[in-house]
Amino acid sequence: MTGVCSTGNVDTVRSLGADHVIDHTREDFTQGERRYDLILDNVASHSFAEYRRVLKPEGTLIPNSGHAGMGYVFKAFLLSLFVRQQERPFVSTPNQDDLITLKELVGTGRVTPVIDRTYPLRETAEAFRYLDQGHARGKVIIIMENGE
Repeated sequence: MTGVCSTGNVDTVRSLGADHVIDHTREDFTQGERRYDLILDNVASHSFAEYRRVLKPEGTLIPNSGHAGMGYVFKAFLLSLFVRQQERPFVSTPNQDDLITLKELVGTGRVTPVIDRTYPLRETAEAFRYLDQGHARGKVIIIMENGE
């Protein structure tokens, strides 16, 4: 598995199990020779053409970026009708069995969530301001306590 991140996140991505880590501030992975089976795009920093260049012929691109909006996801769907490689949106349907499995994986340490910061509910606006800065190194958690 290859992870692409900024310099400050290289160690974190490596610790999460990436075999190969690319610092996007020093190298553009879409210009390299590696080909990928799957690209999970969480930031929409490249065009679909750039992603297709490094996807294997039967590879899949999943645009998962909230930053780019639904137009980006819809474009991925339309392109999937015309190109061999698949561009499709990430669609999640939560269910109780999956949540129980995830809880067990976290509880046993097989999956380790990366939590950047936590905020009490009353500081939700501040949490969103922090997220908007674009430097979160993990999830930002809003804690709801009794009485809030």
